[in-house]
Parts: sequence; structure tokens; C-alpha cells
Amino acid sequence: MKRDCCTGISPCAAVPFLVLAGHSAQWRDLNWLFCISCTIIKNCEVYTRYHWERRITPLNKMLTHLNGYKREAVLAPLFKMLEATFDLFVPLVMADIVNVGIAAHDFHYILVRCGILLLLAVVGLACSLTAQYFSAKAAVGYSTSLRHALFEHIQRLGFTEMDTMGTSTLITRMTSDVNQVQSGLNLFLRLFLRSPFVVFGAMVMAFTIDFQAALVFAGVIPVLCIIVFGIMLITMPMYRRVQASLDSVTSVSRQNLTGVRVLRAFCKEDAEVTSFEKKTEDMTRKQLSAGRISALMNPVTYVVINLAVVLLVHVGALKVESGVLTQGLVIALYNYMSQILVELIKMANLIITITKAVACGNRVASVLDLEPGQENGTRTAADLKGQVEFQDVTARYDGAGNPSLEHITFTARPGQTIGIIGGTGSGKTTLVNLIPRLYDAAGGKVLLDGVETAAYDLTSLRQAIGVVPQKAVLFKGTIRQNLLWGNASATDSDLWEALTVAQAKEVVEGKENGLDAPVEQGGVNFSGGQRQRLTIARALVRKPRILILDDSASALDYATDAGLRMAIRRMDDPPTTFIVSQRAASVRYADEILVLDDGVLAGKGTHDELLESCPVYQEIYYSQFPKEAVQNG
Repeated sequence: MKRDCCTGISPCAAVPFLVLAGHSAQWRDLNWLFCISCTIIKNCEVYTRYHWERRITPLNKMLTHLNGYKREAVLAPLFKMLEATFDLFVPLVMADIVNVGIAAHDFHYILVRCGILLLLAVVGLACSLTAQYFSAKAAVGYSTSLRHALFEHIQRLGFTEMDTMGTSTLITRMTSDVNQVQSGLNLFLRLFLRSPFVVFGAMVMAFTIDFQAALVFAGVIPVLCIIVFGIMLITMPMYRRVQASLDSVTSVSRQNLTGVRVLRAFCKEDAEVTSFEKKTEDMTRKQLSAGRISALMNPVTYVVINLAVVLLVHVGALKVESGVLTQGLVIALYNYMSQILVELIKMANLIITITKAVACGNRVASVLDLEPGQENGTRTAADLKGQVEFQDVTARYDGAGNPSLEHITFTARPGQTIGIIGGTGSGKTTLVNLIPRLYDAAGGKVLLDGVETAAYDLTSLRQAIGVVPQKAVLFKGTIRQNLLWGNASATDSDLWEALTVAQAKEVVEGKENGLDAPVEQGGVNFSGGQRQRLTIARALVRKPRILILDDSASALDYATDAGLRMAIRRMDDPPTTFIVSQRAASVRYADEILVLDDGVLAGKGTHDELLESCPVYQEIYYSQFPKEAVQNG
């Protein structure tokens, strides 16, 4: 007979254990597996309404992705159960061969029964292949839909949620965790009916043969269930910790790969190798601990089953001797016990995959349950003029003890250039991030054209604002593709106009294919200054009403920086521009300069006004222009 290499476990078969376990944390880890079975089997209503809602609510977003594959999700286990049904007839045919064919030396009878066995094998193989196809289609389609939904959900999360979760763990959950869920679901759909059906079906068939001999089955099955479920519950939290360790390994790997140039510049390769080895050794230790416990599954089930076989053969021999049973029926009982052994061995081999899938499913569900902290407004920003007003604004990062900004008040009129300067960590980036609502203010109001930013639709708001972050990020593709991020409908003339203002025209003209010149991942085939100019051009293609340059000209020489600022001022309809910089020269000619010192507005005004009245600005300016400091005493 054709056999599967592994098996699953049915939550429905485990309902008595789940009910007895109540609301324990370990049993709740089985909820996603249980919910899938209850989605497929509509009449699985053993749970009360309270249990159902408590278990399905956290995972409803995951379950919806199985809706497009309901037919496959139903057909896969049904075909597997059909295959198992044919398997259960095999011992009876074998008993018939022994009792009738061999006993009567009827060769023709034996051949006919062997033909029946061959037919059962062929039909069982066809059912198994069909189940494999449907389960694979459902699992792959489900994981694809889940991964797309997870990626889309992550894109909707605010910077606060992204900072809380961490980039590395999000990458792990969208790749490794979803793959584990796919594998677990695939095997689950194929086998969650087959194994319990064969185990309990073999026991029922044994009772139809002989009640006393079947008591051996009734005694061994609960013992095996306790072993299987016990090991599963012990290893489940252990595998969750393994996945958390994988997050740490991913974080270290990502940090090393993105900062490889810095590592080599400071000769820190050996130190990072040591750190990586510590992380991997920690993960290995946790995997080995879970693996050792999982490895007990095979030998323990073998011992229990073989002891049961010995007892069964002993009882059967006594009954054959007394004439109660025939030799063929004893062979049938032995075959049924062997079928239980095979199913439980497959279950033991699969239990690790199921356990990992459950742990990973909960991790994915926790991300889907993470709701964006920002409420989206309804007002459109299409006609935004560009006036920005801060009224007693305070900002605080989630989990931080002290606020990053305190009591900031200023007004920027349309078309003005606002310079923002201050020491490292003074809150410059935090301030400009409040304008497009990358973060929300903890207190006070941020107004655009007299309306609070929270009233605007986020997409509309950010389309009206051009943001050039501190780190110049380019994506793999071409220069044209990167520029069109700013405005997908922009023409070539729009692109060249933005490049000219951004002082990047000569960068593109110097490339062989111009706008279609390739851009490697991260823009590594461009210098730092070239990347900054291209990212500025990308923001200008949008023709924003508010332009935020967050220290985005730090790699430019003074002449190019000055040319950029002059070109922005000379635009036909210049945007309200915020220039964040640590260079006094970059903000010197701004209409108004905001001086930040440890999150507090230390001064605001023009360059000349601040030189007279603001000690913080004086310190910054004269440290960069020492000759003027000497001249002014």
C-alpha cells in the first residue's frame, strides 16, 4: 500500500483534552490550527460560543486568506480520509486469504483477493495524489495571500509601530514564519483527518473482530495521545523562543551586511563574527533543547506500541488455541495495530513541523493584529497652499522617558524657507517628521493651512509633501524608475526639470543611458553626493507644496549646496521649504531659522537676529566660521 511519509493531528479529535485544559496559555497556542479545522468542518461545534469567539477573533485576519481555497481545503482531507478507508479494508482481505484461501489451498481464491488488494492500492494511491495536489494548492495560495496581506499591513503601520516591532522581526515573520505556516498547513490539510480516522477506525474494526482483544487498542491509544500531546505542549513554547532567536540572528546579519564598509573601516570583522557566533550558538542551544524532547517521540511510541503488540499476540494466541479466533483474524488485529504504529510514527515525525507552524502562525497573527496608531482623516490636501504652523507642540517617542520636543511654536508662510539647526539629538528630524505625520505630536497642534494634520487623509497629505530623508535611499532599477516614485505620471521634461533644480542634471547626462541608466540596490553605483541629489530630484518631481530637506545635502560641497538652495528659490511657484542642517551656511539665508537645543526652541529669527540674541546659534556659527568669531571679538 502507498503510505505518506508524515502525518498530522486533528484538533477536533483532541477536543476533550482542549476542554479539560480550559484557557491555559499552552493550549491557546493550538488555536490557529483548531480554527482552520473548524473553518473546513462546519459542524465542528463542540466549543461553546465563548470558546469559539475567544479563539477565532485574534486570527480572523489569517483565516480570511483561506476563503479563496475552500474547495481545495475541503477536498484534500476528504480524499485522504477516503484513502484511509481503503487501508482499513486491507487487514480484512488478508484475514480472508488466510482463513479461506490458504486453509482450503484455493489458489484461484487467493489470486482474486490479491487482485482486490492491488485495486485498493491503486485507488488509494489515486486518492493520495489528488489530496496532495489540493492541499499543496490551498497551502501555497493561502501563504501567498497571507504574505501579500502581511506586507500590505506592514506598509500601513506607522513609524511608531515599526520602531516597536523592529525591522528584523518583521522580515523574519514575513519570510521564515509564513513559510513554516505554509508547510504546516499543507501537511495539516492532507493528514488531519487521516491519522485520527485510521487510529480510531482500526480500534473500531478491532472491536468488530473481538471485544477482549480490542481492549488492548482501547488502552494503548489514550497512552499514546498523552505522549504525543504532552511532548507537543512542552516543545511549542520552546520553538517560539527559537523563532525569537532567529529574529536576533536576522538583526545581526542585516546590521553587518548594511554596515559592511564601516566594519571594515574600523577593522571590526572579528568582533562581529564573535557576536554572530554567540547569537547562532544561542539559537542552536534552544533548537537542540527542543529537538531532544521532540526526539523522544519515536522511541517512546515504539516502546508503547511494541508492548501492545506483544500483549495482543499473547491474547490472540490464547483465543486461537481456545477456538474463539482464527489465525487470519489475529493477523488482521496485528495489521490494525501496525497501522496505528505507522500513523503514530508519522505523527511523531510531523509533530515538529506542526509545532513550529503553530508558533509561527501566532507570530504572524500578532503582526496582523497590530493596528496602526494613527487615525486617518478625510480632508484632501490637493489644494494645499503650504502654510505650516506649530502651536505649543510636544513630541515623545513611544517608550521614551523624556519628550524629544517641548513647547515648539512657529509659523511658516507659503513659499518661505525655514532653516532648522541644532546639535546632534536636538530634535530637528523629529520636528519635520511631524509635518507629514510620520509621527504624531503628543501635545499641541500641527496645522497646515490652518487645519490640523490629523484631519487630512494620510495619502493625500503625503502626496502634497516632498520628503528627502537623512539617508539617501535609491532602489534597484533605473534612474527614471526611481524618479517616477515622486510622480508616476511625470513626463521626461518634468524629470529633467527636477534634476536641474536638484543639481543632478550632469549626473544623469554623464551616464551612458541617461534616464535609463541602471541603479543598483541602495544606489551603490553612485557616490554619496550623487545619491542625495537624485533623492532630492525624486521629491521635486512631485511638485510638492511643502519640501523637507532633512540634512539631505550633507554630502554636497558648499557651491552645489548653494546652487540647490538658489534653484529652489527661483522656481516658478516655490514650495514652503524646510532645510534641516548642521551647517550654518546651509540655513544662513533662510527666511527664518529655528534653533533647537535638547528639544527646546532656543531661538528663531533671521541669521543676523540670531547672531545678536541667541547664544546657541552663535556657538554653532562661530565654531564653523572661526575667522568671523575673531573679527567680531
